[in-house]
Amino acid sequence: MRPKTCVVTGASKGIGRGIAERLGADGCDVVVNYRSSEAAAAETVDRVEAAGGSAIAVQADVTNLAEVEAMRDEAHESFGPVDVLVNNAGITQDVRFTEMSHEEWDTVLDVHLDGTFHCTQAFYDDLADAEEGRLVNISSIIGKEGNFGQANYATAKAGIFGFTRTLALELASTGSTANCVAPGFVLTSMVEELPDDIKETIRADTPLGRLGTVEEIADVVTFLASDRSSFITGEVIDVNGGKDL
Repeated sequence: MRPKTCVVTGASKGIGRGIAERLGADGCDVVVNYRSSEAAAAETVDRVEAAGGSAIAVQADVTNLAEVEAMRDEAHESFGPVDVLVNNAGITQDVRFTEMSHEEWDTVLDVHLDGTFHCTQAFYDDLADAEEGRLVNISSIIGKEGNFGQANYATAKAGIFGFTRTLALELASTGSTANCVAPGFVLTSMVEELPDDIKETIRADTPLGRLGTVEEIADVVTFLASDRSSFITGEVIDVNGGKDL
């Protein structure tokens, strides 16, 4: 039986890197997508292979359908049809709504929503034809709660909820699933750079009293990517330390 082939977008660092590495530990073949961080993507490939998987790094801007389709072709050439797609690529451009430009609005929605659309469209036939295809979309607690200065990001992440549930319905007849993971505040480099008082406020507002780890998000994603999740579809899985309790 061949290893599962997995595509993880935005996998050069942070949560995407953690997901790719964890899939490698499960023996998967992993396509490490990146937009511009070639050296960091190469490091992710090394980590996947050290964990026990096989990997290649593939450059593609998820907002560009032609580049996404080229990534699909390279994935097919290297590993064959794709069984798992993890739509993780994302950016932030934070600014108060009254000062937000249309460009700042469009740029964030393009990556999160157009990027998710492009990648899912490119790999849809693979997922539908797989014995048990898996679509896992990464959203955020911000899509549920909103956040000051993040109208663009919150809107994009909320849109991923509806997209996931619709794809779950459309994939259901094929036996493949679509789910969404909505992390809370996780110790990535971006969060670690926040002022200490803000991090302490986040901890105090979280029932478990701490921030999450990349590994905790990756464990949930890889469970949803596995055969063990066969009867779970259309769900938004919150991994946020109980913030919505």
